Amino acid sequence: MSKPDKTKQCLRQRVLVMVVLATAMFCASPSFGQRLSSPESLEIGVDSAAVQVLRETGTPGASLAVVKHGRIVYARAYGYARLDPMTPAKPSMRYAIGSISKQFTASCVLLLQQQGKLSLNDHIGRWFPELTEANEVTLREVLSHTSGYQDFWPQDYVPPMMLKPIEPMEILDRWAKKPLDFAPGTRWQYSNTNYVLAGQIVEKITHESFYKFLHDNILKPLDLSSAVNFDVGKMTEADAAGYTEYGLGPLRPAPSEGSGWMAGAGELAMTASDLARWDISIIDESLLKHESYRQLETEILLKNGVGTRYGLGVQVGLMDGHRMLSHSGEVSGFTAFNAVFPDDSAGVVVLTNQDASSAAGSIGMRIAKLLFKTQDAETASRTEQARLIFDGLQKGEIERSLFTSDANAYFSKEALKDFESGLAPLGKPKEFVQTGESKRGGMIERSFRVVFPDRKLKVWTYQMPDGKLEQYQVAPIYSN
Repeated sequence: MSKPDKTKQCLRQRVLVMVVLATAMFCASPSFGQRLSSPESLEIGVDSAAVQVLRETGTPGASLAVVKHGRIVYARAYGYARLDPMTPAKPSMRYAIGSISKQFTASCVLLLQQQGKLSLNDHIGRWFPELTEANEVTLREVLSHTSGYQDFWPQDYVPPMMLKPIEPMEILDRWAKKPLDFAPGTRWQYSNTNYVLAGQIVEKITHESFYKFLHDNILKPLDLSSAVNFDVGKMTEADAAGYTEYGLGPLRPAPSEGSGWMAGAGELAMTASDLARWDISIIDESLLKHESYRQLETEILLKNGVGTRYGLGVQVGLMDGHRMLSHSGEVSGFTAFNAVFPDDSAGVVVLTNQDASSAAGSIGMRIAKLLFKTQDAETASRTEQARLIFDGLQKGEIERSLFTSDANAYFSKEALKDFESGLAPLGKPKEFVQTGESKRGGMIERSFRVVFPDRKLKVWTYQMPDGKLEQYQVAPIYSN
């Protein structure tokens, strides 16, 4: 890098003005040209989240895609794909997606199960009897990180040994023949070794390279044409370059892993839009059978019944009551975030070109929250009501006709005095928005975010069927 003294402060300043928009190519395409219509534009919220996080973290650039109603509604790139020379990020550029590749690997295995060539309940000894406790570890445990095989790459940097090429079988010889970290199925522990093993099982069964099977049976049918196996060095200067930093120093070009290390575990690079098309295939269940998708998306339980919040290559959970399948990804120079909301036909992809950075996840979760902001008149009315109640509490007052007898008992004179003393000094909020809605105990629960110049609060309410409020709570937010 010919400008090693370029500081992150300079980058933060430049990224404010360097928002690279999807241009005529996207405007001409129905997938990209149509925008969501809403009182508060999705575009404004997405742009604000991306620019703010890049500025705060100093991450060079980001490329993102948003899925709503089962189609891509937004795709943009921000900041810089390369710093020498300074090259604006473009939506057409590829980024390494790291461990998000694991759900593609799991899908290859599920496809082979559909074809009757294996079962998730098969033991690893069927293919690799020489590995540790191979006749005790199942394929399902491998794909769900409950096998006990030790991770060969827990570090957030590239150790010297990983700068050299390796054969995937050598990884298994060195790490999958060690004693297990725990008995199979008794703990959850993330391990890249599991997915190198899964890739090698695909090769054993198909008698072809893992990537060829992945390309011919997953990538090509879904027309994910930008996807490449960067593990063998197929990214070009037309793609984003990866960066790293040491402490709070300047950004430096990230070293490249030697070939072979990522096979099955994190080998893919692609555009944000192609990863979003993958998400749409999960929403539509267009590639695998329904039962295969159910297995991919179902939380694995340990032998003691405890949930792992992980399926097969995807994290499984809820966000504000919405079922979410998600995964992050990191390889040298890149971090990524992907979330799919199958029941809502929605998804968010964020790819960034700096490793060990929280930018991708932070941008992704902010956008995900935006997706589920309801914008109808009733929501606007309820938000205004909640804001007016908050204004009253800052004065130590409430309109008691809005509340149930339980809530009125809660708002005693002492409680109102405490609300006033705590909230009045904050002044007028800069922002008061609804962030979630769900049902609980026969009531509607709504949550709101209240933003002041130097802090954020959460407000949540319970509304009875007759419209009265059973609860109105206020608490601080300590993170984004």
